[in-house]
Amino acid sequence: MDNKPNILLTDSPKSYFVSVCLAGIFGTLGIHHFYLGRWLHGTFDLTMAILTVVFIFVFFPIAVLLAITDVVHTAYFTYKLIIGEYKDGSGRTVNLPH
Repeated sequence: MDNKPNILLTDSPKSYFVSVCLAGIFGTLGIHHFYLGRWLHGTFDLTMAILTVVFIFVFFPIAVLLAITDVVHTAYFTYKLIIGEYKDGSGRTVNLPH
C-alpha cells in the first residue's frame, strides 16, 4: 500500500503564480482570497481597506492602525502562499506546479 497522498485530491487547481502575484499587487484588497474561493476572507480584507480610507477623513489614528493591521495580515498570508502552506476555499493546498 502506498502511503503517499494523492496529488489530485490535495493540490488546488488554482494557479500558484497568479495567487502570489495577486497577493503581491492587490494584497491589502484581498483579491487573492476571492481568486482562491475564500469569499469571507476576501470580504474581510476588502472591508478593512475601505474602512482605512474612510477613517483617514474621520479619525486618522484608527486609519493608521487599520492600515498597519492590513499590511501585516497581507504579508503573513503572502508568506504562507509563497511557502506553499495556504489552502484554497475547498481546503486544497496551493503549491508550485510539479
